[in-house]
Amino acid sequence: MDQEVYGRYINYLQKYHKIKENHLSWYLHWVKKYINYWNNDKNYLKDDSIRRYFQFLADRYEPWQVEQAAAAIRLFVHYMNKMENSAKLQKPGNWPEVLDKMKSELRVQSKSYRTEKTYLYWVRDFSRWRNPKNPDQLGSDDVRAYLTHLSINRNISFATQKQAFIALLFLFRHVLNIEINGLESVVRARVNRKLPVVLSPSEISGILQYVPEEYRLMCRIIYGGGLRLSECLELRVKDVDIDGGSIIIRSGKGNKDRLTLLSRSVIPDLQKHIVKVRQLYESDRLEKLPGVPLPFALQKKYPQASTEWNWFWIFPSPRFSVCPRTNQPGRFHVFPSTLQHAFHEALRKSGIPKKAGIHTLRHSFATHLIEAGYDIRTVQELLGHSNLSTTMIYTHVATKNKLSVISPMDKMDI
Repeated sequence: MDQEVYGRYINYLQKYHKIKENHLSWYLHWVKKYINYWNNDKNYLKDDSIRRYFQFLADRYEPWQVEQAAAAIRLFVHYMNKMENSAKLQKPGNWPEVLDKMKSELRVQSKSYRTEKTYLYWVRDFSRWRNPKNPDQLGSDDVRAYLTHLSINRNISFATQKQAFIALLFLFRHVLNIEINGLESVVRARVNRKLPVVLSPSEISGILQYVPEEYRLMCRIIYGGGLRLSECLELRVKDVDIDGGSIIIRSGKGNKDRLTLLSRSVIPDLQKHIVKVRQLYESDRLEKLPGVPLPFALQKKYPQASTEWNWFWIFPSPRFSVCPRTNQPGRFHVFPSTLQHAFHEALRKSGIPKKAGIHTLRHSFATHLIEAGYDIRTVQELLGHSNLSTTMIYTHVATKNKLSVISPMDKMDI
């Protein structure tokens, strides 16, 4: 393989997939091993060749190494197919074609189902707004006008406008192959600096006493480790280290893994819960029911893993459902709205006059650690924030650090 091809592949990873500098060598390492394995066989880009190589890796390497190799090879094959077809490639001529191609591209890049739904929502909205203009007639002016329209006519927030922009950026870069520039004149939505709502420990206790037992454990784990709702619900048996008092968050926001806390006070109830979950798992295996869905390409590489105990959910749904992506039945985790509803109902019963939700437990975790004097960098790592500035917001709501300040009113004899 020509070294120039590898160089262009590296540029592709940096420009379109934002792969970090220190990870590029590993991507190149696995791609070169893959190319050498097939010895420049012309069929190395075929699905069957990829599948056979993954099976070869599965018999010789650890699962995390196979996942790393899969990410590199998947993007390399996608890149090569894109380059080979570029000469004869035609831009999608209508919006249904665009949406199908975008859906495929999102899955190649291992975007979450939630991200897929969000991006497709904004692209559909953009297509309706730009109707009857065809996709191949679009340009930077259309994006600029649409984002300005969202800000002025719909009065959306800065975060929502940014979300719409990122979705359209993906559309133009990866589907339409058009670079968009000159967005400086876009009317920006107003940035509202809102402080997060935080609950005190006594308020959390007051709410949790009204949360049904089957959901209370989830709330305690979220507050005890600063998890996001989806991170808690997507926990698998292998992610929880009871002896070490820790939880591994797999493919969290930004597709990053991290280590966080498992509260010691939660462990006895968690162990009892896992015993009940094991019974459900054994029942599924006895009845030869489908297993749990696996992330990304693991289902192809490890066909039996979906029925293994290590991959089973910590919080499985009591009912089977169908995966919206594959249309395959399986045992999924508890649905997010179920826990959200239970928490909101408990908040109402508690009489606590705060606008709180499940995510408030994560805010409270961070704030209480800062109030206890823990280093801001440590809190950042536990939360999985990319930027320290995101974590710094909690210093503004940490009240105990401000208690040494005495009001000037208290010095007056009135």
